[in-house]
Amino acid sequence: MPEASRPAGGPRLSQLAPLLALLLLAGCAGAPVVREHTTALPPWEVAETRLGGWAAEQAEAHPGQSGLALLANGLDAFAVRGLLTARAERRLDIQTYLMGDGLTTWVLLARVLDAAERGVEVRLLIDDIGAVGQGQRLAALDSHPNLQVRVYHPLPVGRAHLATRVLATIPVLPRHHRRMHNKLWIADNALAIAGGRNLGDEYYSAGEPRNFADLDLLALGAVVEPLSMSFDLYWNHGLAQPVGRYHRVDADAWRVLRDELATRLDEESDSDYFQALRERHEERDRQRLVDALHWGQAEALWDPPGKPAWRGRPALAETMAGQLWARVVPEARLSLVSAYFVPTAEGSRVLQGLAESGIAVEVVTNSLEATDVAVVHGAYMPHRRALLESGVALFELRAEHAIGEGVAMGMPGTSASALHIKALAVDDDIVFVGSANADPRSVWWNSELGVLAESEGLAREFRELVEEGASPEMSYRVTLDEGRLGWEMHHDDETVRLAREPGGLWRHTNAWLSRLLRLERWL
Repeated sequence: MPEASRPAGGPRLSQLAPLLALLLLAGCAGAPVVREHTTALPPWEVAETRLGGWAAEQAEAHPGQSGLALLANGLDAFAVRGLLTARAERRLDIQTYLMGDGLTTWVLLARVLDAAERGVEVRLLIDDIGAVGQGQRLAALDSHPNLQVRVYHPLPVGRAHLATRVLATIPVLPRHHRRMHNKLWIADNALAIAGGRNLGDEYYSAGEPRNFADLDLLALGAVVEPLSMSFDLYWNHGLAQPVGRYHRVDADAWRVLRDELATRLDEESDSDYFQALRERHEERDRQRLVDALHWGQAEALWDPPGKPAWRGRPALAETMAGQLWARVVPEARLSLVSAYFVPTAEGSRVLQGLAESGIAVEVVTNSLEATDVAVVHGAYMPHRRALLESGVALFELRAEHAIGEGVAMGMPGTSASALHIKALAVDDDIVFVGSANADPRSVWWNSELGVLAESEGLAREFRELVEEGASPEMSYRVTLDEGRLGWEMHHDDETVRLAREPGGLWRHTNAWLSRLLRLERWL
């Protein structure tokens, strides 16, 4: 506004802005809710639980080691979570980035409430982005005396809708684009699930129209204690705030939520998926929790819980990615599976160097037509040519495939699918499964968690999964012929080579914009 047109004697807008901001924040300030530090169960309490006794019995012949099992099938991943929740007696700790609103979430929340009702202490920690629009439901859960809900790295404003949250984030974007991306499910501090799955139908083969091929690692034995410690560190950190500070509900709101969930589940009781869930749950309940446990050394790795609030880019050694890379030294083979693969120039040079030194390097990621975030694919595209020239093998998961349900990758038949796995294997005995993608966001900005295991049996099972995912029935093999990229696949028992990258105009446009705007470092 020109100086002459400003009302005489009126305050400047720049002078009013801080006052308006203070009033806005004061109006949305959190309610005074007590925040107590809590920690994992001590070993003697773990031993008194049925899960703790079973885990100790399984580990007796493997002192100092961990029992490990891959959970690739979505139904299995759901069934194991449900069984651990049903069998927990003392403590249930859940850490997630997102929580959807669908059948699988309703079932799990209903079982979590059942666990709280029988005296299990439940701690649910969710990133604040995952809480957007779900404050009342989370606060209703938190109203149960045995159930605490905390949100990570919260903003006190713009919480009702994603659009308002985005607007509220703009002034603090340098810090609030950084999120807690960890995923954990721990029952009685005796068994733990770590990996890539959030809470939502698409992670458990129940989504419409798209599902994710994902991977978790079930663990018992020595590695569970440090995983529990990681949860405690995040739970007790200052970035973890009680949801009741931002959303108020009646003291018995959990009862209303319990009844609503029961009504929803009753309406879905005859659905095909619900029947499949029930059958898988009963099957796992009657037999073993998992088909086989692989025993070996395992190490829990995680980012410092304060990382989402740090300023600037941290040193690599201070990150989980730096810890992992320091421990991963391939001698013959490196297999990397990453839903979002953005190697950057530096990472690309590392992979090229490995391949040129004679190490077999293969990468499985999403194709442009399959990915749910085309802008991420756009940041990966410029690196393909150099990777291929050095000998790195690139496989891109197709959106549609014709392999039946039950394959190692856990794909739900012929429906639209996208990769969500974050894992790697080194040589014949090392496997890492976690929440981190091979991209700058996982390395520098978000917090992540995973398990690094040394087990030939586990590595063999993971290799079979990779081979299935890289097969021409499920993925395109990216080729380089006389300087031109191509995409090879099998169709009707024939090898077909496409000269144009599969994917619609909108996806190509988003990928192009990603490169134009140079978004790589933020993805």
